[in-house]
Amino acid sequence: MLGDAASSFVSAVAGGKVEVYNEFSLQHELGIFLRRNHPELKVQFERNVGFFFPDRTKFTKREIDISAFSGIDRKLAFAIELKYPRNGQHPEQMFSFCKDIAFAEELVIAGFPRCAFIVFAEDHLFYRGPVDGIYGFFRGGKPIHGRIQKPTGKKDDEVSIQGHHTVEWKPVFGALKYAVVQIGNAS
Repeated sequence: MLGDAASSFVSAVAGGKVEVYNEFSLQHELGIFLRRNHPELKVQFERNVGFFFPDRTKFTKREIDISAFSGIDRKLAFAIELKYPRNGQHPEQMFSFCKDIAFAEELVIAGFPRCAFIVFAEDHLFYRGPVDGIYGFFRGGKPIHGRIQKPTGKKDDEVSIQGHHTVEWKPVFGALKYAVVQIGNAS
């Protein structure tokens, strides 16, 4: 469901029916798109994990970019983490991508049946260039897995990815590309 929804949304963006130009617009346009296509669900933005799970300490992040659940019994449907980097900082942003993927894995373990990480990027350095270190996950097809250390600064932060996730960039239009990493039940 998430992969199909992402493809349909990207088609709307590529066709000029929906305009996205930064992360905020991506989050809201995708949320509106999901509400329109899933009226049976509550689609909410920046929902704190404590709303769904009382033990917030086991999560990498505190806020879910987009969450969807039944308005009747609060049955969880899916969660989405988003990125649309606009100011370079390539290795730092790539590490942030990894944190979002780890967070999505944690949400699935906690009870969301499926989650996705969706990234849009116009800057070719996110999807093309040298493939050493963290770049290999986003430019070289190297599966994202295991302990990933912050690539810059003090290198005092790390994230653990349980699954094996491969980033496959797809064109939207011009230099704009997107990738979707699905976690959990893909249906």
